[in-house]
Amino acid sequence: MPALSFADRVGDFLSLSAVERGVLAGLAERERPLRRGATLVRQNERGTDLFALKSGMMMGYVLLGDGSRQILRLIFPGDLFGTQVMVFGKAQQTLVAAADSVVSPIDRAALANAALRHPRLALALTALEQIESASLADRLAAVAKLPARARVAGMLIEIRGRMRRGDPAIGDSFTPGLTQEEIGDAVGLTAVHVNRMLRQLEDQALIARTGGRVTILDEAGLRRAAGRNDRGEGGDLSWLPEVQQA
Repeated sequence: MPALSFADRVGDFLSLSAVERGVLAGLAERERPLRRGATLVRQNERGTDLFALKSGMMMGYVLLGDGSRQILRLIFPGDLFGTQVMVFGKAQQTLVAAADSVVSPIDRAALANAALRHPRLALALTALEQIESASLADRLAAVAKLPARARVAGMLIEIRGRMRRGDPAIGDSFTPGLTQEEIGDAVGLTAVHVNRMLRQLEDQALIARTGGRVTILDEAGLRRAAGRNDRGEGGDLSWLPEVQQA
């Protein structure tokens, strides 16, 4: 995944002043590289840092009572994540690198100080968290109510849309970057069932697969198959006041 800064992510939704952009860049100036499969933090681990993803791909999951894994969030460059530490003082999800990645630890006290000095940024970050919450709610609703084919179709659309945010050149062909087991853990299916649904989408000429790469052949049809809206990029921050120039 191409690199995308935390400031760029916020700047997608809000016109930032040079000062605001500098504040966000300063918060995310530390870097920590991770190899695919490396654990950043574990569920219930105490800490004071949240994180911004600079490059690569991460995922957040919880372990259920039966030992199975539920992936709650896929994290892409520019995303702020691990924010539950601001409230609970410990991680609510295990955070693992789904690809070779670079993360920026952000101390919650530093973020609080920045929010006090720049309330527009605080409101923007709150709004972005609401976008993530809406996306999670849609996926969990799909897991609870939609058939397996719809869940897999929806996940392909979601991943491609998130990748396009960092690289607008991505067209109908992309590499999801997740194993079938990981896709299954995100949508409540076994890897075998995910493979069966992917083959079904291929047989219906909605997608094609070659060497781990997915090509969307009929986007309108795939969206109908998904049976849900992709609201991940529907944020509106036009209500925020313009920055006051000195």
